[in-house]
Amino acid sequence: MTATTLFQRTAGPLGAPFLLLGGSLGSNLDMWRPQLPRFGDRMRVVRFDHRGHGGSPVPPGPYRIEDLGRDVLALLDRLGIERASYCGLSLGGMVGMWLAAHAPERIERLVLICTSAHLPPADSWLDRARQVRAAGMQPVADAVLGRWFTPRYRAALPARVAPYRAMIAACPAEGYAGGCEAIAAMDLRADLDRIAAPTLVIAGADDPATPPEHGELIERRVRTSRLVVVPNAAHLANVEQPEAISQLIADHVMD
Repeated sequence: MTATTLFQRTAGPLGAPFLLLGGSLGSNLDMWRPQLPRFGDRMRVVRFDHRGHGGSPVPPGPYRIEDLGRDVLALLDRLGIERASYCGLSLGGMVGMWLAAHAPERIERLVLICTSAHLPPADSWLDRARQVRAAGMQPVADAVLGRWFTPRYRAALPARVAPYRAMIAACPAEGYAGGCEAIAAMDLRADLDRIAAPTLVIAGADDPATPPEHGELIERRVRTSRLVVVPNAAHLANVEQPEAISQLIADHVMD
């Protein structure tokens, strides 16, 4: 499949090391706003939308993780970036694993947040893809939001959570469905021992979508990795625990 020209936003000083931020299924690049104050003056931060998400084009699915990875390689080429650190959450982390295994010369350091190398059963993802193609994103928005944030966070800070429900609902149905199909077909376990980039794996202690055991598997298989489990965090741990996650990323990519 031909690479898609991804929508991106770049910030930070010219000449600083590059950090790419790849988001979750159903999100757009605004999910990384909590991290921008932490990196803005020391890193050249590139946030991007996966194909089918946010401001990026929406080619018809199904997609594959390899397709999303090749989109990122095309983005690096377009921006003239030979090598960068990469941080991805959920679907973005899956793309990061593929990149580090298949284009190791492009990845300096790797951060994998609330993600998995294999996330069966495939049928549940294919059923979700069919559902959103038939009925749009509104019927799944609340269920997704329930995985993104802990009940305590949703109850205590509804005004902070509301924009993320809107983000889910605004995701193009075909793009979300294509992403579901990419996860259904994904099995990166055999790629993990090929990853040489220093890797930080972060899990949310209360993440129902990719519980900490998914991060433990990655840590066991990636030789240069370590795992940190962040308490009081569900799937969008970078939003629910922004200070802790930002500090962990900074310590890993800027040491």
